[in-house]
Amino acid sequence: MQTLIFLQTPGNAGMIQMLFFAAIILVFWMFIIRPQAKRQKEQNAFAGGLEKGQDVVTASGMLGRINKIEGEIVTLEIGPKTYIRMTKSAISKDITEQVYGKDGKKGPIESAE
Repeated sequence: MQTLIFLQTPGNAGMIQMLFFAAIILVFWMFIIRPQAKRQKEQNAFAGGLEKGQDVVTASGMLGRINKIEGEIVTLEIGPKTYIRMTKSAISKDITEQVYGKDGKKGPIESAE
C-alpha cells in the first residue's frame, strides 16, 4: 500500500518568491539595461552630429580628421594625403572625448596644407 504525503508551504511563500524575482529583474534593469541604452543613445547622437573638419578617434584607435561625410560613410584624413573610409558607427564617442576633450575641436593631428 502506498502512502501519499503532500507538503504544503505557508500561504505567503509564493508571493515572497514573486517579489524576490521582481526585485532581481528591477536590479538587472537598473544596473545593466538602462545604462547601456543611455550610452547607445549618446553614441547615436554623437555619430549624427559629426561634421567636416572634426578630429575623431575610431573604435580601433586610429586618429583622424573628417574630410567628407556621405550618408553613413565617413572619409578620414589620417595623414598628409592619406585617407580611409569607414562607417559612422566605427567612430567612438568615448575615446574621442578622452583624447580631444568634450568640445572635440582641433587636436594633435595637423594636416600638411
